Amino acid sequence: MSPAVRKALIYLAIAVTAFIFVLPLWWAILSSFRPNDAIFRDLFPFTPRALLPEPFTLDAYVAIFQRGFGSIIANTLLVAGLTTVLGLIVNALAGYAFALFEFPGKSAVLGVVVVSFMLQFEAIAMPLYSVVSQLGWIDHVAALVVPSVANGLAVFLFYQFFQQVPKDYYEAARLEGAGWLRILWSVYVPLSLPTCISAGLMLFIFQWEAFLWPLLAMPAQQFKVIQVGMAAFQDQYTTAWNQLFGAAVITALIPMLLLIPLQRYYVQGLAGSGIKG
Repeated sequence: MSPAVRKALIYLAIAVTAFIFVLPLWWAILSSFRPNDAIFRDLFPFTPRALLPEPFTLDAYVAIFQRGFGSIIANTLLVAGLTTVLGLIVNALAGYAFALFEFPGKSAVLGVVVVSFMLQFEAIAMPLYSVVSQLGWIDHVAALVVPSVANGLAVFLFYQFFQQVPKDYYEAARLEGAGWLRILWSVYVPLSLPTCISAGLMLFIFQWEAFLWPLLAMPAQQFKVIQVGMAAFQDQYTTAWNQLFGAAVITALIPMLLLIPLQRYYVQGLAGSGIKG
C-alpha cells in the first residue's frame, strides 16, 4: 500500500469517527430549534431532513426563559463563581503549606488529601448532609458553596507546582523581610497563573455539573441550579424535548466559552503539576 493511499485511509477513518461523534450532538442542537412534535418525526424511519434545521423556531428558547431558566443560570453562576474564588484561595494556601512547610503528620495529611479526590461523592453524601443539616445550612447557598471549596485535586495541583519553584525564591524573599503570605502573593501566585486557571476551571465545572448534592441540600427547590433546573422539563407523563435540548445547549455552551480561550493555560497548568492530560 502506497503512503498516499495509507494517508487517505487514515483521514477517511478520522472523518468517519468524527462524524459518528458529532452527528448526535448536531441532531440535539437542531432539535432545540424544532417544535416538540417534529423532533422524532424524521428520525424513525431516518430521513436526511432529521439533520436539517427545519421546521425552524425559537419557541423552545422563549419558553425556557419564560419558565425562569435565566434566574437558574444566574444562581449557578453565583454558586460556581463563589466556589471558584474561595476555592482558589483555600487550595492555594493548602498547597503552599504542603510544599514549603514542615509539620507533624504532613505526609499522612497529604495522603488523605490525595485520596479524597478519588472518592465517589456518593460515599460521603449522607455524612456531609448530616453535618450541613446540623449547621442549619439546608436550603441555604452556603450548603452548596462551602463543601465544594476545598478540593483535593486543586490542592494537589498547587502542591506539585509550588514544589517545583526553586527554594531560592522563598529564601531571598525571607531575607528581604517578606512574610509567608506576602511571598505567596508576590512570588508564587504570579508564577502559578496556569495552575490557578486549571484549578479554577475544575472548581467551576465541578460546581456547574453538580446535580446530586444540590438536590439533597436544597429540598425546597426555591434556589435551583442548572442541572436540577433541567429536570423540570420532564414530568411523569410528558417531556418537553425541544426545551430540554435547548437547556442542554445553553448548559454546555457557558463552560465552553470559558474553556476554549483558556485551554492553553489549562493544559500548561496540568503539565506543570505533573498530571498527564
